[in-house]
Amino acid sequence: MKYFVVLLLLFIAAGVHAQQEKPLVQFSGMVYNADSIKVAVPYVTITNVTCHNQVNLSNYKGYFSFVAHERDTLLFTSIGFAPIKVVIPANVTSKSYTTQIMIKPQIINLPTFHVFPWATTDEFRKDFLSMKLADDDLEIARKNIERTTTASLSNSLPRDGQEIQSVWAQNEHINLLNQHSLTPNPLLNPIAWGTLIKQISDGDKSRAASEGN
Repeated sequence: MKYFVVLLLLFIAAGVHAQQEKPLVQFSGMVYNADSIKVAVPYVTITNVTCHNQVNLSNYKGYFSFVAHERDTLLFTSIGFAPIKVVIPANVTSKSYTTQIMIKPQIINLPTFHVFPWATTDEFRKDFLSMKLADDDLEIARKNIERTTTASLSNSLPRDGQEIQSVWAQNEHINLLNQHSLTPNPLLNPIAWGTLIKQISDGDKSRAASEGN
């Protein structure tokens, strides 16, 4: 067990030593949209895969600058764009490496997602069993021509222009038919006067009878 731990420490130390041997480089550049070089991509995540996945970000103009090592692999990722890897070359002069990163837009088709108002299947079953089905076209037409429905509509809805014109035309037709006939006057009707006198007499008799009691 002790030998295994010692070997593990030696491998880690060798890896760190090898990492430290690689020269440092000031890695700078701009991130552009591959479809239009004039459009910068802001806030791109830059992950140094070689150096323990260290993360850096470009600014709102797509510019980035940080220290890395020669032969490091950098992964550029951004939402809506395809990831791209860039390897810093070896033997960089002046210890500075500047480049332009072109990332391509990527369209991701997400699967269709349906939202239901039921939290559980039991709630869905309960609502489904108590659900009232809507009337079809035939049932709706039958209810619209029922006598109670038409009567309530005739009492509540105002007359339209066609109905008013029809009533006016009927009245005009009746007036034309009766324009050469004499309209009876109820004041000149002796039967009407007799009926009136009888009603008054009957009313007086009933009043007198009630007062006598």
